[in-house]
Amino acid sequence: MLGWVVTFLVIALIAGLLGFGGIAGASIEIAKIIFFIAIVLFLVAAVVGLARGRTRI
Repeated sequence: MLGWVVTFLVIALIAGLLGFGGIAGASIEIAKIIFFIAIVLFLVAAVVGLARGRTRI
């Protein structure tokens, strides 16, 4: 998922350098949304992992 963030950031940088401000802005917004979704999913997975605890075999 973070690979998508990097892809959109690269697209935004290239579009910004070439003068396509609208595309650059949209790509940055998409990258931010995906990044925050990844952070939320990570936190949920961490909390679930702590809640389950370790089982002894």
